[in-house]
Amino acid sequence: MGLDDIRRRITAAEEKAGRAPGSVTLIAVSKVQPDDRVTAVLDQGQRVFGENYVQEAQGKWPGWRDRWPGVQLHMIGPLQSNKAKVAVGLFDAIHTLDRTSLARKLAQAVEAQGHAPELFVQVNTGDEPQKAGILADELPGFLEQVRAMGLNPQGLMCIPPESEDPAPHFRLLRRLAEDAGLTGLSMGMSADFEAAIAEGATHVRVGSAIFGARDYAAKP
Repeated sequence: MGLDDIRRRITAAEEKAGRAPGSVTLIAVSKVQPDDRVTAVLDQGQRVFGENYVQEAQGKWPGWRDRWPGVQLHMIGPLQSNKAKVAVGLFDAIHTLDRTSLARKLAQAVEAQGHAPELFVQVNTGDEPQKAGILADELPGFLEQVRAMGLNPQGLMCIPPESEDPAPHFRLLRRLAEDAGLTGLSMGMSADFEAAIAEGATHVRVGSAIFGARDYAAKP
């Protein structure tokens, strides 16, 4: 597998779902990947990348952005409130807005820096106690709070339970977004992005299917 194969599969999934070509943004998830794998994908023309850790992204992407103009960087991992200021300055989009305290820190950083990344609210569609995210029935109230802080979320994100069919979770996220007047749907990863596209995903997060398996032990 690799970048070209994933691009072809996205195009085929768009066509099968009756979606416009190019309506789905591929986020290449480069977290904990060796530098040579990431730069090879940059050389192939990919410009949208996802990272899980602020410190890791901060250490490598400023230099790569100088070498490869036009990169968009998306935060797709849990974001600590004390990293909100750095994240607002570094990322073009944050997909993991999941609590009021983080929203407050992001609002302060946005006001101070004068610009806002695209924001997605993470929804815990499986109601899993160990997983981050706003519960579906709490989403309207959370969005009201966030908007009152001056933030303007553009979409929703979810990570379905590993043991379940993801399609119902994707459909739920789409309905929640429609009810909230949001257009962005960040859903679907290496194993299920085609199902997510069929249910309306606007952003899919694909890592190992592009770069290969991650070796966490190789990272300090």
